[in-house]
Amino acid sequence: MKHPDIKSLWPSITPAAVVFLVLFGLLVYGFIKISALTENVNSLTVELASTTTALSQSTSELALNITDLRSQTVGLSDTLSSTQQNIDAVSSKVGGVEQKVGTISGTVGTLEKLSQIDPELLKKYSKVYFMNENYVPAHLAGIPAGYLYNETKPEQFLTEAQPFLQSLLDAAKAGGVTLYVKSAYRSFGEQESLKSQYTVVYGAGTANSFSADQGYSEHQLGTTADFITTGLGGQLDGFGDTAAYQWLLGNAYRYGFVLSYPKDNGFYIYEPWHWRFVGVKLATYLHNNNMNFYEMDQRDIDAYLADIFD
Repeated sequence: MKHPDIKSLWPSITPAAVVFLVLFGLLVYGFIKISALTENVNSLTVELASTTTALSQSTSELALNITDLRSQTVGLSDTLSSTQQNIDAVSSKVGGVEQKVGTISGTVGTLEKLSQIDPELLKKYSKVYFMNENYVPAHLAGIPAGYLYNETKPEQFLTEAQPFLQSLLDAAKAGGVTLYVKSAYRSFGEQESLKSQYTVVYGAGTANSFSADQGYSEHQLGTTADFITTGLGGQLDGFGDTAAYQWLLGNAYRYGFVLSYPKDNGFYIYEPWHWRFVGVKLATYLHNNNMNFYEMDQRDIDAYLADIFD
């Protein structure tokens, strides 16, 4: 069969038909695109819904986890608080033990110091306690000649206390005060001989008022010095009227020295030249409270023995 030629048919198609065909094609094409787009939208909507559902589930689970975490945090906080209380309690107990250990350690240290210090050094001699003729300080050292009034007459002082004596004399010199040691350590025999001389010269009654019997003299301890200054002709009388004495009243305690026999004491006559080393702490206490060494109870004095060389 012979098919008709398309060209022969073309003249029969009107322009309106062409427009119709074009519009129809476009309509079909648009329908197809819209259908495809609708399917995509529906697919995305389903996926979005699924994602939203999953996200909602995840959010719920997260909220539950957060709640659980908060609960655990509160529990942990309570545990930490309890632990801190236990730590504080243990610290308090340990602190108490440390304080007790410190107290015990301090006591042991004090006892150790006392074991190395002559217990006689702070005794109230001068008609109160007696030292026998065999007592001699454990350590005596010669006082350098530059500190002596008579450089040809050797004098000794307790070795441990001598640095305090020299510091006192150096400080006086630095302050423009002339001060020397006239007499220091005396043995039992030397004190006996000196007392005998005074008794012969002044009589027993007068000698007893200013000179101790052997065994009762502070000089035998090795911690006592008779000071003197120039302008007195080598005599002790009149020392109380000198600038050197005034300097001692205001400064001797700083170096551990106290005036043994001030005015109106109940033991011997006023001896402004006679100074005894008792340690800085005790000397300072006596100075600040305007007290005399012999006014203190011996038990109170003994409490300062461990610190005598501090």
